[in-house]
Amino acid sequence: MRKELEGRRVGILAADGVERIELEQPRAAVENEGGHVELLSLKAGEIQARDHDLEPAGTFPVDRTVAEAKVDQFDALILPGGTVNPDKLRLDETAVAFVRDFVRSGKPVAAICHGPWTLVEADVVRGRTLTSYPSIRTDLATPAPPWWTGRSVSTGT
Repeated sequence: MRKELEGRRVGILAADGVERIELEQPRAAVENEGGHVELLSLKAGEIQARDHDLEPAGTFPVDRTVAEAKVDQFDALILPGGTVNPDKLRLDETAVAFVRDFVRSGKPVAAICHGPWTLVEADVVRGRTLTSYPSIRTDLATPAPPWWTGRSVSTGT
């Protein structure tokens, strides 16, 4: 019997601090359905996973950097959470551009826990219904105000 994801390629974009279970379980689910998974990250080598953001929880080998990845090489993208991982991703212009291009391609994107932070940074959440860890609900729903790169700003209040 043919498996649901046979012949499909799924990228998981993660950095150091990824929540272990949020990387392992989606990867296993895709592979159990016949899909091929590649771990993409900011740098080559391996990434350090965590349990509950605090405890080191092993490392995972990176298959390729996000700078080497192309949207057309994947059928879907997974953005696992933890708080550290998506915070690192959203500070990396290459990762943000990859996520933006992926969403604009119309291919499926799954974001887990704090993973939607990267979607916010990529400016692709407007008009979409999202779920997340409860603490970032406001981040997903609030339009971004103008942002100043200086050391301080006075708004008259």
